[in-house]
Amino acid sequence: MLTLRDVAAKAGVSASTVSLVLNGLDEGRIRPALSAHVRQVADELGYVPDLMARGLRTRRTHTIGLLSDQVASAPFASSMLGGAERVAQSESFLLLLIDTDGDAGQERVAVRSLVQRNVDALVYAAAWHRAVDLPVVPDRIPLIVLDGLPSDPGSRADWVVPDERGGAEGAVRHLIDAGHRRIAYCGVAEDVPAAHQRFQGYLDALHAAGLPFDERLVVAASDSTTAAARPVAAELLGRTDRPTAVFCFGDQLAFGFYQVAQRLGIGIPDALSVVGFDNQHYVADALDPGLTTVQLPHRAMGEWAARRAIERIDGDTADPTHHRQTCELVERGSVGPPADVTVISGARTARS
Repeated sequence: MLTLRDVAAKAGVSASTVSLVLNGLDEGRIRPALSAHVRQVADELGYVPDLMARGLRTRRTHTIGLLSDQVASAPFASSMLGGAERVAQSESFLLLLIDTDGDAGQERVAVRSLVQRNVDALVYAAAWHRAVDLPVVPDRIPLIVLDGLPSDPGSRADWVVPDERGGAEGAVRHLIDAGHRRIAYCGVAEDVPAAHQRFQGYLDALHAAGLPFDERLVVAASDSTTAAARPVAAELLGRTDRPTAVFCFGDQLAFGFYQVAQRLGIGIPDALSVVGFDNQHYVADALDPGLTTVQLPHRAMGEWAARRAIERIDGDTADPTHHRQTCELVERGSVGPPADVTVISGARTARS
């Protein structure tokens, strides 16, 4: 096995010099030209540091375990992994990913495997914003929840989730700014944090604008699929006093409203404005007109989780940090003023 002493002999320097250079401790101690020479020799010989031996000395392995619950197979959420990987790589950490595909038995095996490999921290990534039952890991291993929050409120884990409520409020405020006053909300009949918080954001925007809440404008699909949206969209858009705009829990539901609106001859955005949530690829950007929607900040959350893990590894012992990542509005072509209103520089005037 190639050793550090072999690199030193080939480069004509001491082993301590090679150690300083390859551990990034050479600045101000060793001439830059000599450092470059040592690195070149190490590359030519194919030298790879023995991380196990280094870990025994430093009590660190420079690895972060990432336990994924179907995230790797969810196209709209997989960018969380890319964000975590980018930060880990920039700080010279290796990210060890295991996707359990929702199998509780596999999860126990995966946790044991990562702990046995002495990971410096563990990130638990949920496929969607929800409360999670966290695995039991030794207290020495920092625990970060990505896109979820611990079901145990007394957990020691840090966590990051999207600011669903703030994102929804911004979406509805965008419709209000366009002149809409009869704004419907299409939610889902599912007991998940996102459903509650997006509906609360809808209410927040109405309240801030001084608009009354009308429960007749609130409908719920059985789930978040396009097929489930069609019957509630048909009922809502078939009314004589139909809304001029609708904010949907998700982009798939908004797709269902597009389909029903087309069937009923209701133009988007001329006769109906639609806003979604999630900014799903091949849905929001593929509709005609493109769907104005709210971006779930998957990459930014992945970056935050990895950064927080490294802060814990470096000795941060503060109380658990709870972070809600901003959800930005992505404007496309599905929003316009209501048919009887023109918006000019923030003022509203009736059309003749």
